[in-house]
Amino acid sequence: MNSTSHHDERIAKMTFASVYPHYMVKVEKKGRTKEELHQVIEWLTGYDEKNIQAQIGKKSTFEEFFRDATLNPNAKLITGTICGYRVEELENALTQKVRYLDKLVDELAKGRTMEKIFRTS
Repeated sequence: MNSTSHHDERIAKMTFASVYPHYMVKVEKKGRTKEELHQVIEWLTGYDEKNIQAQIGKKSTFEEFFRDATLNPNAKLITGTICGYRVEELENALTQKVRYLDKLVDELAKGRTMEKIFRTS
């Protein structure tokens, strides 16, 4: 699946702070916690609680958010469809990272265990 440059640009300019509340609603509606969401974000990006709050506070775009992140080496094991795209087939690296995060949040909301989300079992 090829994504358009317009789509990629839109994702790059979107702020993490604008999407984060949607992640919270999604996971809490399914009985998961803020702490679990933060564990997932930390696993993918290396950001701890303080860094997550700093990214929200400075209204980092996804481009800035992932530029400063240390992507987990096992992120490449994230596969499947999110928003109609197969994450492993996305050509734009930034769009792929954002979709990785979306996929992990979906998995958390769907009740997957942390071990499966973190690709350890």
